[in-house]
Amino acid sequence: METNDKYYIGIDLGGTSIKIGLCDAQGQLLAVFEGPTEAEKRAEGVLQNIELYVRELVAREGCNWEQIAGIGAGIPGFLDFEQGLVKASPNLGWKDVPVRQILEDRMGKPVKIDNDANVAALGEVWSGAAAGIPNAVCYTLGTGVGGGIIVKNNLCQGFNGMGGEIGHLKVVADNEAILCGCGKKGCLETVSSATGIIYMAKEAVIRGEQTMLAHHREITAKDVLDAAKAGDPAALHIVDRAADYLGRSMALLSVVVNPQRFVVGGGVAKAGSFLLDRIDRYFREYALGNGSENVDIVPAILGNNAGVVGAAGLHCFG
Repeated sequence: METNDKYYIGIDLGGTSIKIGLCDAQGQLLAVFEGPTEAEKRAEGVLQNIELYVRELVAREGCNWEQIAGIGAGIPGFLDFEQGLVKASPNLGWKDVPVRQILEDRMGKPVKIDNDANVAALGEVWSGAAAGIPNAVCYTLGTGVGGGIIVKNNLCQGFNGMGGEIGHLKVVADNEAILCGCGKKGCLETVSSATGIIYMAKEAVIRGEQTMLAHHREITAKDVLDAAKAGDPAALHIVDRAADYLGRSMALLSVVVNPQRFVVGGGVAKAGSFLLDRIDRYFREYALGNGSENVDIVPAILGNNAGVVGAAGLHCFG
C-alpha cells in the first residue's frame, strides 16, 4: 500500500459476528476480516474483540497504523450519535455503552457510530448503486424493512436518531393492518419484509387457498417469490401486495425528501426485476408527477459488504 494514502476502517457489528472492512478514500473495499461477536462477554469483551480484529486486519494488509484516518461502526439499536453512545441494543444486550469513547481510548483514532441500516445506505451512496447520487433512499428488505435517507450527501438521522425508519411508515389501511414488532399497527414491514411475506403466505394456506405453498412444511420468503414466478395466484397476490406498499412508501418519501434514486437491497430483493418492476409500477402510480420524474429504482450492489463500507464512510460524509 502507498505510504502516503489514508484509509478508513468500517465495523459492522452483529449479534453473532463482527465484520471489519478496510476502505480507501474513494470508498473501495480493499479487505475484510470477520470474527465472532461473543456477546456473552458483554460490551467490554465485544469491544476488545473489535480492537483485536481491526489491528489484525490492518497488520495483515501491510498498512501502517498512522495511515488509518478514522474508524466507523454500524450498530443495531438506539444510538446517541452526538455522544457516541449506544443507548440500547437488544441484539447485544447493551444499555448506555459509550462505544465511541472506549474505542477511541483503545485505538487512538477518531470514531463515529451510526445504526446498521444507515451505514448500509451510506455504503451504497459512497461506492455502490447510488454512487455520485447526492439524494437517495435505500431500503433493506430482510427480516424487517431497514432504511437510510441521504440528502445532499448527508445522512438524515433526525434529532434523536429516528430519521430513516422507513419500515415503520404507516402505509397499511386500518382494516388490513396487523401488529408490528414495534407495537404499532400498519407498518410497512408487516407486509413488505420477509417476515410479512411469510405471514401472508401462512394466512393464505390457513384460509384454504389453492396454492403450492400449502405443500411446504416451513414457508420461506424465497418459497413465496419462487411460487409467484411460477404463476401461483396466491403467491402472486402476496408479492403484488408487498410491492404495492413499497411503492406507496416511496411515493410518500418522494414528496418529503425528493430523492433521485431508490436503492433496494436485502434478501427479499434477490427476486430482482420480478419484484423491482412491480415496485416501480406502483411508485409511479401513487407519486406526484414531479416526484417521480427522472427518479429510478435500482438493486443494491454491495450486498453484505454495504455495512462495512458505509461505516468507513462516516468519516467522509458530513
